Amino acid sequence: MSAIEKRLADLGVSLPNPAKPAANYVPAVQTGNLLFISGQLPMGANGLEHTGQLGAGTEIEAGQAAARLCAINILAQVRAHTGDLDRIVRCVKLTGFVSSAPGFGDQPKVVNGASDFIVEVLGDKGRHSRSAVGVSALPFGAAVEVEAIFEIA
Repeated sequence: MSAIEKRLADLGVSLPNPAKPAANYVPAVQTGNLLFISGQLPMGANGLEHTGQLGAGTEIEAGQAAARLCAINILAQVRAHTGDLDRIVRCVKLTGFVSSAPGFGDQPKVVNGASDFIVEVLGDKGRHSRSAVGVSALPFGAAVEVEAIFEIA
């Protein structure tokens, strides 16, 4: 078991089988030592787990849980592409998209759900640059979508 897989197990997290693309794209592209992971939705064992707009009935805590689940799905995609999470040198960047009602401005608090999880799992190599963007809608009514860039050994 890789060190990162052990850390996930210690946290009680089991990575799912990665989601298949919903359109004409691939879930991961590697160029050189950079691995780009396509946007991941908060998909769980029973499908899409978090829907709605932040600031219009969906609370920040639910958005954070959605972002965390997106980060879990990101790591599942990394594992599927690399075969070994210990090949991660560092998380370079996360971009979080938050379905936001007009006037909602706490996107950074929501995307912290993904950022905090990545740092919790990867430690210092999980510290990353980031964008947190409010959008009017996301695919399938998802509350949050997160994409990532990793440096891979």
